Amino acid sequence: MGSLIFNIPEVGLLMVEQALADYAVMITELKKELGAQKCPVIVIVFGGSYGGMLSVYMRIRYPNIVAGALAANAPILSTAGLGDSRQFFRDVTTVGSYLIPFKDAVQGAFQKLNTLAQQKEYRRIQSVFSLCKTPSTPKDIHQLNGLLRNAFTMMAMLDYPYSTHFMGSMPAFPVKVACETMLNGTDLMSALRDTIGTVYNSTGQLTCYDLYSLYVECADPTGCGLGFDSYAWDYQACTEIEMCYESNNVTLTEQQTEQYCSKRWGVVPRPGWLKTQFWGDDLATASNIIFSNGDLDPWANGGIRKSLSPSLIAINIPEGAHHLDLRESNPADPESVIVARKEESEIIAQWVKAARKKSS
Repeated sequence: MGSLIFNIPEVGLLMVEQALADYAVMITELKKELGAQKCPVIVIVFGGSYGGMLSVYMRIRYPNIVAGALAANAPILSTAGLGDSRQFFRDVTTVGSYLIPFKDAVQGAFQKLNTLAQQKEYRRIQSVFSLCKTPSTPKDIHQLNGLLRNAFTMMAMLDYPYSTHFMGSMPAFPVKVACETMLNGTDLMSALRDTIGTVYNSTGQLTCYDLYSLYVECADPTGCGLGFDSYAWDYQACTEIEMCYESNNVTLTEQQTEQYCSKRWGVVPRPGWLKTQFWGDDLATASNIIFSNGDLDPWANGGIRKSLSPSLIAINIPEGAHHLDLRESNPADPESVIVARKEESEIIAQWVKAARKKSS
């Protein structure tokens, strides 16, 4: 069906509640197909990022169907409007020891870009940033700033110890690579161009950057991705998922977000809905959930960082990027993620044993 599913009103089915109900029905029907309705089939749900949020919600909403959940780098607090709205982008600039030395250089490059934009030196901007087209309006400059910011967000999130092709192609330790690139440049702005190439052009195949195809602005300032994925997340950021994160003390106001969402999707955001539906930070009566967080990921501090009870367990991974513990094992894995995976497996084994004993 392609893009037709994003038409109004069909897109209205894109809800957290609908996704959970679909999983509940699928699990139940699968048990029937396997003839396992009365067998002790124990279901544990796993997920990272938004998938981690769904794992938490699945355990809360359908504890009769799933016996436990592992939620990796799941920002269930920040996306429910809880905490400091400045946290995410503040952590983008501070996560990882390599970011600190080149912070001033990056800020200096942005200041130079701002000066050229104010002077309407658009051809100079096109040349130095290797843009496919010459920017001609403040909107184009705004888009360029979004493209640049998105690169740093992606590097901070995906600072894996090996090369990946997850959400784009990046080298091992992209933050370190970006730092070295930025500091070894002879000119701040051209160095910034080469630095974002860590995200957008690690293969070296692009000859220029297309502002509007490499980055899509949406209701989520941390980025919505590309293609149909960007449509889906944009809609969810306009309805249930709260993504009002400040960047350099600048963010869309509630009124601006409502205007955007109303024009784009015919909806307005529902602040506080996730907190009402899925308990926010009042999780004490829930059980059998692991909240793992890689410290390198700027999403980490938007989630649960301390254990809430003997069965609501926080596991923090000092050298972990975005849900690294859910990725396949790799020789380059840091010791902290190896230990975390072992702990997770032991906890889940205990849940399964207890569930089987209860059902026998």
